[in-house]
Amino acid sequence: MLQEQTVSAYISILHEELLLATGCTEPIALAYCAAKVRQVLGALPERLKIEVSGNIMKNVKSVIVPNTGGRKGIKAAVAAGIVAGDADKVLQVISAVPADQHAAIAGYETATPMEIVCPETAHLLDIRITAWAGADCAAVRIANNHSNIVYMEKNGTVLLEKADSDSPEDSLTDKSVLNVADILEFADTVDVSRISELLDRQIDYNSAIAQEGLSGSWGANIGSVLLHSYPNDIKTEAKAWAAAGSDARMSGCEMPVVILSGSGNQGMTASLPVIRYARHLGVSREKLYRALLVSDLITIHQKSGIGRLSAYCGAVSAGVGAGAGIAYLLDGSYTAIAHTVVNAIAIISGTICDGAKPSCAAKIAASVDAGILGYCMYCEGQEFKSGDGIVTKGVDNTIANVGVLAKEGMQQTDRTILHIMTDRCQ
Repeated sequence: MLQEQTVSAYISILHEELLLATGCTEPIALAYCAAKVRQVLGALPERLKIEVSGNIMKNVKSVIVPNTGGRKGIKAAVAAGIVAGDADKVLQVISAVPADQHAAIAGYETATPMEIVCPETAHLLDIRITAWAGADCAAVRIANNHSNIVYMEKNGTVLLEKADSDSPEDSLTDKSVLNVADILEFADTVDVSRISELLDRQIDYNSAIAQEGLSGSWGANIGSVLLHSYPNDIKTEAKAWAAAGSDARMSGCEMPVVILSGSGNQGMTASLPVIRYARHLGVSREKLYRALLVSDLITIHQKSGIGRLSAYCGAVSAGVGAGAGIAYLLDGSYTAIAHTVVNAIAIISGTICDGAKPSCAAKIAASVDAGILGYCMYCEGQEFKSGDGIVTKGVDNTIANVGVLAKEGMQQTDRTILHIMTDRCQ
């Protein structure tokens, strides 16, 4: 039986990670930082310096910023935060921008000098915006996770300064408490009334944007392509709904999403396949809650070793998590879930992240497919064994290897991706 201290830690982790956000979280973090710097400055900035890490630059370059009239990029995100953002709403900072302000956002972006710099930094997620108005100057910095303000100043007076940390878990609950066996016991035994409101929100919001992705024309319409081109079965449906949510979100849909590990795509990938399987199987709401806990927490467990941003595609971790959640619905045993996770990791680990954009939906579909195949392999008595590539003995040890691969092994990959995106793909 898990100690209450562990149960409380798991619940805290879920509350920290399952957050509501409108828009891709990297441009939204920029908009939040911009809204905050205007708040600190106390005036509309006349000039801006925007310093961002390479991973912020790559994840903002190609995605539409919601509530801007279809605008893309760093300047659009910052202009939206400055002109119409509500800093008190954090990752919902531009969720309530009326259409009649789109022209003001575009006008400010065009007329205001904005210097964009990508300095060397130890932080994969790093944003600093300095703003000037008349004789006044203010600066705000966000680092390590999307809403973590670590520094604020006005006219040389420091208003906030946190100790420097290069951990993506800065200011968050220690995730070393996570392991697959305890995650399963938590999912089996926790009083679901303690987290049902949180999971209801994940189910409702993420299902709604997926439905929009399937009914409208968004991005490359991967969800619709899957439903039209592949057998009409639950496996296709699970992939299509997750992809459709991303189709809409990457293309500027203004509907909110419950994110996971700082990512809406990961939030949808970890939840929607499990939701569709639960509906297909006709299980109880409580069983769905418990399966979502498995998927969400196994996704978080993987991401805690990788970091918020990386050259390693986060949809892979969430697809593995979804496979584990589906295994929980169909079997429920530790053995089934552990084998599903290891098999899925072996199938698809190493998929690159080359920024937020419509093709994320296709990567999501492939990742969910790997999660489902990982479970199907287990059902057929097949498995990848220790020594097969990065697979090693013990599911948690294999997950740890993924963290090493992503954080250490793919550093140069990250730099090369950014170089290609900025210098060769104009």
